[in-house]
Amino acid sequence: MTDPDRGSKPSSEGASTGKRKGGGSRRRGKARKGVPKHSGVAGSALDVAAIEPPVPRRPDIDVPEGPARKRKRRRRGRSMQGTSAVLAPSAPDHAPQLAASGPAASSGDGKPGKKRRRNRGGRGPQGRPLAPAAPAQAAKSAAAPPAAPSSHNNHHAQGARRGASGSERFRQPGAEPWPDDLYAALDLGTNNCRLLVAQPTRPGQFRVVDAFSRIVRLGEGLGTQGRLSAEAMDRAVEALKVCAAKLSGRDIRRMRLIATEACRSAENGEEFLSRVLVETGLELEIINRETEARLAVSGCSSLVGRDARSVVLFDIGGGSSEIAVISIGENRSSRLANHITHWTSLPVGVVTLSERHGGQHVTPEIFEAMTQEVEAMLARFDCPPLSDLNGRPPEDFHLIGTSGTVTTLAGVHLDLPRYDRRKVDGLWLSDDEVSAMQAKLLSWDFDGRAANPCIGPDRADLVLAGCAILEAIRRRWPSNRMRVADRGLREGLLTDMMADDGVWRRNRRRPSHDRER
Repeated sequence: MTDPDRGSKPSSEGASTGKRKGGGSRRRGKARKGVPKHSGVAGSALDVAAIEPPVPRRPDIDVPEGPARKRKRRRRGRSMQGTSAVLAPSAPDHAPQLAASGPAASSGDGKPGKKRRRNRGGRGPQGRPLAPAAPAQAAKSAAAPPAAPSSHNNHHAQGARRGASGSERFRQPGAEPWPDDLYAALDLGTNNCRLLVAQPTRPGQFRVVDAFSRIVRLGEGLGTQGRLSAEAMDRAVEALKVCAAKLSGRDIRRMRLIATEACRSAENGEEFLSRVLVETGLELEIINRETEARLAVSGCSSLVGRDARSVVLFDIGGGSSEIAVISIGENRSSRLANHITHWTSLPVGVVTLSERHGGQHVTPEIFEAMTQEVEAMLARFDCPPLSDLNGRPPEDFHLIGTSGTVTTLAGVHLDLPRYDRRKVDGLWLSDDEVSAMQAKLLSWDFDGRAANPCIGPDRADLVLAGCAILEAIRRRWPSNRMRVADRGLREGLLTDMMADDGVWRRNRRRPSHDRER
């Protein structure tokens, strides 16, 4: 007899759990002669199963549950396990599939069998294979080789990523970052060469994947000669080769490489950048002073307190010093640089000022002369005062300093045996603490400054010139407190690139376990 939906029905003597007509239940009787017990298993599996002990029949389904029935079930389970082991000893994953296809797994009318045997072996209720749990990411990544680093977006790859399924877009915790998530920023300044490779995490934040920093003193002798010296250019090129090697080993979605005051003011600045392109493959752009000031603000935006209404942010560099006056109203923008009301760039930094006044042996008189020189430059900066009617700084105003000068002061203040960025970045210093640290550094000779682990011999002749610039800023904008920022242009570059690409808007859909904590 045939059912058009389910096929042939089992015979009345088969192992069926269906009821007889009239409501009576059917016991499992003895198998008829000539009919194999495992009619659902074909071929050689029958020959192997024939040597196994017979499977005990289930008692009448109308008999109440009791201890005897439970014992029979356990014995039958052990017997079936033995059969499965013989059927596929070398592939244990196949044993549940064979067991699920036998007569004990399903009823005679084609419905699923007992609940504990349902959906085994990766099959659905109707015997259809289930979809795989996760795509094979390794096979896909092996088939598609990584693209070469580029400073531009790969629009074709980006479109393909948008079409990917959700499971492909979300990486697992601890996995390698997606290649399209990596951004790189390089800042070649008058004194340092710095590189950051980072990946966006929570909105407005990122995780540093790789970093590099080296003092190259590219602007050495620039104030007197007006040109970059051969020795300084050689040091910078060697540092940039290290940066190029770090970038070539990663699939960077977008990068921005900048050069600041040294290349901006040197007669042979463009010539030097052409040499960098030939020898390292890196194409650097010279940014103007306004862009440099805005990038410094972008890099330190997360350090501006929520209760602050006005801030003066300064970046004391090697060849120039950027100052931005920020006024924050009721509607605070996500980009702090939009709140800049006044800015200036002083053509003086720690390298140029120390070369003019001497940085090794600095007396209080020399220190005051350096301070007054910077004060004269600030006097030409047209900016309204930020103090109240009584000449006192308002409570919702503070300074933010981002440079080696302020981080050095913070390290000396904390008496660190070794410089630790985690303890310095974001540290608050009172006005009295800043004055005390400057006086301490001024009391040390060159050897004493060089012996300090937070200064070292490379900065021992520059730190007091930076303190003189800081002192001039403090005299122009008195404040009760100052916040230290161990960040700057690189962080501003990364923040701007990630915001322009909207990566933080996309990352809001990521699972909570995949976000940076």
